[in-house]
Amino acid sequence: MDPRYSAQDILLCDLCQTAALQSHCELCQINLCKACVGEHLSDSSLKHEVVPYKHRKSTPNVYYPNCPNHTTEHCELYCEKCDIPVCSTCISSGKHKGHDLADALQKLSSKTKDLENDLKDLEKKILPTLEEITSDLRSEKVNLEKHYEKLTTAVTKQGEDWHREINTIVNKRKSEIDEMKTKHLAALNKQEKEIKQITSDVRECILDLKKMLDSSDVSLTSAYKSRNTEFRSLPPKVNVSLPTFSPHQINTEQLHQMFGSLSALSITTEEHGYTMKTPEAVSCPPVKRLLDEPELITTTDTGYNRLYSVTCLSDEEIWTRGDDKIMKLYNLQGKLLKSIQTKSGNRPRDIAVTTSGDLVYTDSGTRTVNIVKNDQIQEVIRLQGWTPWIVCCTSCGDLLVTMVTDDDDKQTKVVRYSGSTEKQSIQFDSKGKPLYSYDYFNRIKYISENRNLDICVADLGASAVVVVNQAGKLRFRYTGHPSTNKGSFNPVGITTDSQSQILTADSGNHCIHILDQDGQLLHYIDNCGLQLPRGLCVDTRDNVFVAECDSGKVKKIKYM
Repeated sequence: MDPRYSAQDILLCDLCQTAALQSHCELCQINLCKACVGEHLSDSSLKHEVVPYKHRKSTPNVYYPNCPNHTTEHCELYCEKCDIPVCSTCISSGKHKGHDLADALQKLSSKTKDLENDLKDLEKKILPTLEEITSDLRSEKVNLEKHYEKLTTAVTKQGEDWHREINTIVNKRKSEIDEMKTKHLAALNKQEKEIKQITSDVRECILDLKKMLDSSDVSLTSAYKSRNTEFRSLPPKVNVSLPTFSPHQINTEQLHQMFGSLSALSITTEEHGYTMKTPEAVSCPPVKRLLDEPELITTTDTGYNRLYSVTCLSDEEIWTRGDDKIMKLYNLQGKLLKSIQTKSGNRPRDIAVTTSGDLVYTDSGTRTVNIVKNDQIQEVIRLQGWTPWIVCCTSCGDLLVTMVTDDDDKQTKVVRYSGSTEKQSIQFDSKGKPLYSYDYFNRIKYISENRNLDICVADLGASAVVVVNQAGKLRFRYTGHPSTNKGSFNPVGITTDSQSQILTADSGNHCIHILDQDGQLLHYIDNCGLQLPRGLCVDTRDNVFVAECDSGKVKKIKYM
């Protein structure tokens, strides 16, 4: 008996894998039970041809693979358990007794589809990903040369500065030694002159006495006055305490620390650092990298005498607030698009834009937070005992507001609001100590939410960037970088970008610090002629907008 038909009783439906097959689709080359025929035919996109299994078209043996164990046989069935094609002799041997069997051509067709899918995956996903990684590595190698060249230049300059300072110290010490030598020699010369004068007088006196004794002149003898008492009184001796040089022992370790630190090279592997691209994402840009030299793109004059804040409405439009009661919307060509006056007539303390594009501002005079919808101003929050200062809009639509007390308690905190409802108050660390400083003259604390939902505050009074997680737990404080030649750290404006990097304006040093999400300094923006940078914001393309306080100008800078 043909083993294909003897095994027919144990062949199962290819769809449900439970019921015995009864039919066969010639188009799809799959076997079907009675219940699954209807489901299979429901796909009207194809013209299925379903026939009774016994009436399926016969396929010449030449299409079935030769059996590796029985060279004269063709494998018309496929053992699911052993995952190999089998012939009638293989079945008769009993080695595959009780195993599920399938049609060999159908199984091989399925495996062919798997091969096609693998090929598609290799061509559309894996290969483009590897090629992109290779391209990124090439770019990284190019940037590597620039980075290490900058490091070498910085170290060389530091060495030259040190040599210059050391030469100055050495020359000063030499000059001091020459001056002391001159004074010492002058003192000795003066004493030598006095001794020579006395010696000359003594010699003259000796000659006079010899003449008197030789002449026996009574008048000369009677007129003689002895000077021996005078000559016995010697001039005071000049005592000099010779200067000495006491070189300090060179502390090599301390010298290394003073010269400047070089952070260690950290090379690690991240198990899931690379992600496989989907076909739709193959053309997506790679992770952005910082430019060695940031570029100034545009400059917009806002007309304010003093400019404090800037926030993006879009990549082409920015809201600004300065030293008067008017908030202004500009495009990047410098055209004034809209002006809105505060409801109270007070100067707004800060501005922000919601995810839906509405303008939010704080009014410390009325202790309110307000929103502008369709040019109509609505009060959202009114405080008692606290004054709102800086506001930011979060990714989920909440408002984060920094505020200070009105009384003498001298407290500062950050409060999260959903609409007008207070959801969270952030004020103390795990030990009950204040997270933020209170300084009457530096009460303004700019705030921003990072992509990882950390809350970042520029605390000018504490000369620190204070970062807490979403729950309000302190993650780190950044107080400037000790190895730089920058002056005192004066953080004011703060924002974050798509890479979860933190940018903070350092007004005292006229630059912007770029930190990673863990507070490590990555780079400075200090080459675009910044003067007293204050407010910051970032557009969707990761360009940073900088509000210059004194000039009243907004600068757009490309840094990635």
